[in-house]
Amino acid sequence: MENLPNCPKCNSEYTYEDGSLVVCPECGYEWNPNTQEEENVIKDVNGNILNDGDSVTVVKDLKVKGASSSIKIGTKVKNIRLVPDAADGHDIECKIDGFGAMKLKSSVVKKA
Repeated sequence: MENLPNCPKCNSEYTYEDGSLVVCPECGYEWNPNTQEEENVIKDVNGNILNDGDSVTVVKDLKVKGASSSIKIGTKVKNIRLVPDAADGHDIECKIDGFGAMKLKSSVVKKA
């Protein structure tokens, strides 16, 4: 029996091969052990890969602490900067007209 790698998501040792993929029965994650996945890839709400300098659109209304108004759905944000090691999940730094410097989560934006 081959020595298969542990699951990269849940670290389960009970993985098995299914064709060219390795499958984890505990969390359901499937991956190809022959390809290297990028660890610090940041994706938008639709799964598109984001890069520094991209423009994004906010996909839902966002309340802002300390402000009397909120960031409305459809607000376009230009020239974003990605922060892949953000501990609080806010992995995009940007400037929004009327609000100034902000941090956003990639799960609330889509690539424009």
